[in-house]
Formats: sequence, structure tokens, C-alpha cells
Amino acid sequence: MNADLLRGYTDAIILSQLVNQDSYGYRIQKDVSDKTAGGLNFKEATLYTAFRRLEQAGLIVSYWGGEQQGARRRYYSITETGKAKLQEEQNQWMETRYILEKLLMDRAEQERSIVYE
Repeated sequence: MNADLLRGYTDAIILSQLVNQDSYGYRIQKDVSDKTAGGLNFKEATLYTAFRRLEQAGLIVSYWGGEQQGARRRYYSITETGKAKLQEEQNQWMETRYILEKLLMDRAEQERSIVYE
């Protein structure tokens, strides 16, 4: 997968991983990799830079978890502002996807992609 293509969506991807439950860096990294069959792998530096940026923007908050299963982990939780931002990003993605499909796909491919939605 082209990392440059997804770079602008790093924050939205992280927010989407937090919308249903709090999580920590390694778990988010692994879940993203698993969901994309290894097509997207966040580098640790990218992930933690994004966490800091999202926290400074008030889109997530962090807290230390317990030590029940080994080392303490820093957990991240999405805020209401973060949920609103995620919705905005999802809407922008749908618009972007629609435009790119119109520009890059031929008619037959467009019709096939509608079947799979």
C-alpha cells in the first residue's frame, strides 16, 4: 500500500480504532495491520507522533492502565470532539472516494464497485 496515499488519513484511522473502545499503541498498530492483512503498518514513531497531535487538539485523552498483565500501558480514549472530527473525516473520505472513482475507474468498474458496497 502506498504510504503517501494514506498519510493524510493517519489521524482518522486512529480515531476510528478508538470509537468503540479505549486502546493502546501496540493494540492499535496490530489491529490496523490485521484489518488490512498487513497492507498498512504504522511505524511506532508515526503512531506516537499522531497520539501527541490528537491529544493536543483535544480529540483524544490518555491515561495509564493497570499492571494486571505485565507493564503499564498508556491507553487512549476518543473525546466527543474526536468523534465529531471522525465523522467529518469519514464524510470527506466518502466525497474523495466518489470523486476518485469518477476520475480513475471506467464505467464497468464503477458498476462492479457498487455491487460490493
